[in-house]
Amino acid sequence: MARRADANRCVVLLGFMGAGKTTVGRALATLLHCDFYDLDNVIEQREQKSVAQIFASSGEAEFRRIESAALATLLQDKRPKSDLVIALGGGAFVQKQNRMALEVAGAITVLLEAPLEELRRRCSSESKVRPLAQQETRFNELFAARRADYALARFKVQTMGKSVEEISAEIARLLNAAKVEVEE
Repeated sequence: MARRADANRCVVLLGFMGAGKTTVGRALATLLHCDFYDLDNVIEQREQKSVAQIFASSGEAEFRRIESAALATLLQDKRPKSDLVIALGGGAFVQKQNRMALEVAGAITVLLEAPLEELRRRCSSESKVRPLAQQETRFNELFAARRADYALARFKVQTMGKSVEEISAEIARLLNAAKVEVEE
């Protein structure tokens, strides 16, 4: 999708749990001098509950409904006022309505990838409660099920063995190259 050279940019990071979307998103937003939003944090602020609490009290289907509504509101409220970087939750891009909303908004999607074993290690080493990462079998099944949807991202960046700064710089280079393509 072509973008006007003067249009504001919406960069969306997606990937599986533990891919580094939030950490890289913050660094990328700083590098690009734009606003950063973590969709899970937006949801928690709106709902006054953690993602884990929403899953526990209302289930995954209700969480996905809340997630889609929060993404739509974020895209409508923040665009085209400023450039922004959004970190999606691991399952947000799998939802067709979310992919469509991102496409309509002209979002540039970037998949952060790492091997399954590395993602599992990252998730188990952090204190954050991830409702869908509690069982190894379910974790593996989700990873396999989401791969086809993740492959729809415009750009793909491997994160294994790279620092946050290296990943952010790589994404910035991809965005700059894409901007040149659009303007030509």
